[in-house]
Amino acid sequence: MRIRNIQDKDFLRISTNLNTWWGGRDMIDMLPRLFILHFKDTSYIIEDNEETIGFVIGFVSPSNPKQAYIHFVGVNPKARLKNIGRTLYEHFFRAVKEKGCTEVGCVTSPVNATSINFHTKMGFTMKDGDMVIDGIPIHQNYDGIGQDRVIFVKSLEARSDTHLKN
Repeated sequence: MRIRNIQDKDFLRISTNLNTWWGGRDMIDMLPRLFILHFKDTSYIIEDNEETIGFVIGFVSPSNPKQAYIHFVGVNPKARLKNIGRTLYEHFFRAVKEKGCTEVGCVTSPVNATSINFHTKMGFTMKDGDMVIDGIPIHQNYDGIGQDRVIFVKSLEARSDTHLKN
């Protein structure tokens, strides 16, 4: 397996697999070509024998250069449970930290329990929302009418446990 920066030529390979990788959900509109064209330096793909097994699309915020944002991540169903997502995220964290970022954010759908569990295990915390369902803080209409989201944030700064007493 190898990890590399995403390239323009990867768009069709990725976009033609999106709906299949998401179990038939219509996801193609979530990843327009512009993300690959404009965020190549912080977006990555993992391949195994020329087959795409995962990708992450992310960027440093132009409005707040201390913040990075993960827009989209995908893992080939044949490669799940092999830490592909974790590997992609950790690679992204290192890259944006080198660019001066101290925080990473992302969002997911409240119905995507797999994503919520993954982000929690990766050390993200959920930001308070305007309602709570099954213990999950929800931001109503975050991405438009009826498009509720869970907002995650993760600090990239080294934790200091010096406040703990022996």
